Amino acid sequence: MTAITLEPGRIPLDAWRAIYRGARVALDPGVRPAIARSAEAVATIVAKGEPIYGINTGFGKLASIQIGLDELETLQRNIVLSHAAGVGEPMPVPVARLMMALKLASLARGASGVKLETIDLLLAFLDKGITPVVPAQGSVGASGDLAPLAHMTTVMIGVGEAFVDGVRMPATKALEQAGLKPLTLGAKEGLALLNGTQFSTANALAGLFEAERLFQTALITGALSTDAARGSDAPFDRRIHDLRGHAGQREVGAVLLSLMEGSAIRQSHLTGDDRVQDPYCLRCQPQVMGACLDLLRQAATTLTIEANGVSDNPLVFAEDGEVISGGNFHAEPVAFAADMIAMAICEIGSLSERRITLLTDPALSRLPAFLTPKPGLNSGFMIPQVTAAALVSENKQSAFPASVDSIPTSANQEDHVSMAAHGARRLIRMADNLTGVLGIELLAAAQGCDFHKPLASSAALEAVRARLRRDVPTLEDDRYFHPDMAAANALITAGEVIKAANHALPGLEG
Repeated sequence: MTAITLEPGRIPLDAWRAIYRGARVALDPGVRPAIARSAEAVATIVAKGEPIYGINTGFGKLASIQIGLDELETLQRNIVLSHAAGVGEPMPVPVARLMMALKLASLARGASGVKLETIDLLLAFLDKGITPVVPAQGSVGASGDLAPLAHMTTVMIGVGEAFVDGVRMPATKALEQAGLKPLTLGAKEGLALLNGTQFSTANALAGLFEAERLFQTALITGALSTDAARGSDAPFDRRIHDLRGHAGQREVGAVLLSLMEGSAIRQSHLTGDDRVQDPYCLRCQPQVMGACLDLLRQAATTLTIEANGVSDNPLVFAEDGEVISGGNFHAEPVAFAADMIAMAICEIGSLSERRITLLTDPALSRLPAFLTPKPGLNSGFMIPQVTAAALVSENKQSAFPASVDSIPTSANQEDHVSMAAHGARRLIRMADNLTGVLGIELLAAAQGCDFHKPLASSAALEAVRARLRRDVPTLEDDRYFHPDMAAANALITAGEVIKAANHALPGLEG
């Protein structure tokens, strides 16, 4: 995969998406002079001996204690070791790599006072596949994601553990295998590395990218369900959505209409159908899914800005010779973005589950009960619908906004926190749940269309059905259902449903 060259401050969303998917990382060499000037500014300040927070003082509530010149390296090492206090399962490797790339881009803006050697070591980690083992719990999303980023930094100084090619090993061994030496942290460097919003932002971006793929998949399964239920495509008419004006709604209506274009199933009930209106889960897809799209795009805008920003503290303004303490580490923007993504994931799944329920209920779908040719003898899709309901309810419970919570820390010095880490970390789990719901809908919608043979759906939707049927045959009689669901989920996760449709679908960038 082609390397992504980071131009700090100007990195587009698709670059972060590519890094999350495994792209290699390079750094624009033009930023190196600014990094060097920032480090020189810190060295000048240290030589003067004046107390400057984060450089020659204690941290947080201990900021009033000045540290001697001969103890500054110990100070920076101590802050890393003492703050590496996370718990829980390790971050997934793709998310941890994204976190390192975000930290690299932030430090390379030249406002953090780190040495070029520190930048080069982070680059080497990304290049050589060294991913620190970072416990995923322990950040409240303010004062920076201290514990997770401290665990990242411990590996840079030869402490802790790392993953290398999927193998978990001591940091010292990982460095030795790669021909790298542990870093000796200079003034401010420990604080610069562990302060910032990169853990929260990486998790939020990962959740955003998963949500984008699932949103696009849900457009396809929604169109397929509409055809399976012999629903109307009239609610997707462009004129309806132009009158309201929301961009997402207009795009979703257009793509649903085009996905169903040429369907013989739709053609078969244009006349003589006594139903006047479809239930909301079919009829209001443009309104609900369009709102989700608008929300995801708003979150994407926030996270793109955050990913290009500098969020450690204090910040070094080399041109003025000043170091200014502020609060860019407070992750409130990320927390709000994560909450928006969570709401979108929740609503996509909620609408999908309603379509599954519609298809399995003969009173609504006019299909055989629970989509089985022999109801009673067979239960068909009875319990998969229950599973979808369980997953949707779990996501509803997880979608409560994290950003409205706060708890004081550090002896009340840090008295309001964002909880962005909590809000962002739940997104991958919620996306996994949504994958399960959409997998069930894909199976149910394809099964529903099977009952309309010899009539076929549109070319795009028939291509999706054909791809599914390569792995999952039509359900004639009850069989062990779990493998069917696992196969459908795998197709969604691999992007095979989107690929099979071969259709232009709206995404985060428009």
